[in-house]
Amino acid sequence: MSKSEREAFLAEPHVGVISIECPDRGPLTVPIWYDYTPGGTLSVLTGVGSRKEKLIAAAGRFSLCVQSTELPYRYVSVEGPVVEQRPADTERDRRPMARRYLGKKMGDAYTDEGVGDDVVFAIQPTRWSSVDYGKTDA
Repeated sequence: MSKSEREAFLAEPHVGVISIECPDRGPLTVPIWYDYTPGGTLSVLTGVGSRKEKLIAAAGRFSLCVQSTELPYRYVSVEGPVVEQRPADTERDRRPMARRYLGKKMGDAYTDEGVGDDVVFAIQPTRWSSVDYGKTDA
């Protein structure tokens, strides 16, 4: 994929799979919602005190992979250092993320349930890997 194609693909609301270094075992690798604007940082929300929060804070970086589920398959993988860590705000962070994945009505209902305290981690993507199998001879 070209730079603009991979950034546009990453900006779509795919469920990502985050991978975080974990001492003395393989990395923690789990699905997660994320937000990305082409040319900017990639952010995730996770619960304060959660295993993800502790591991990201300790590692200071994470990787994220997103893929399409329809033919021809495409994927984008990014990794980078954490450039921002802050408490999540409902209107600035939680509600837009929930609406991104669930739509306005369900996103508002999800947000209004009050899911607890979250922290926002943002990385600056520094390494990219991407493939559009519709463009290959594979």
